[in-house]
Amino acid sequence: MRGLLATDPQPFPWREAMAIGFGVLKLSSREFWSLTPRELAAAIEGLTGGTSAPMDRAAFEDLARRFPDQSRPER
Repeated sequence: MRGLLATDPQPFPWREAMAIGFGVLKLSSREFWSLTPRELAAAIEGLTGGTSAPMDRAAFEDLARRFPDQSRPER
């Protein structure tokens, strides 16, 4: 049996999508279900000012490698 990996796809958050579509955007069922995922994402980004995922460990390590902390000169 294969364990879950960090790269395994997560289920689509339908409950949250419907809450935004129906509750916030006030879409009808027909309007909501005719949206493409990209259109729904754009509408959510418009409401929230964009979305961004937190920096993962690999990105942080790459950033730290490219821009190392400056060490203080010894006294």
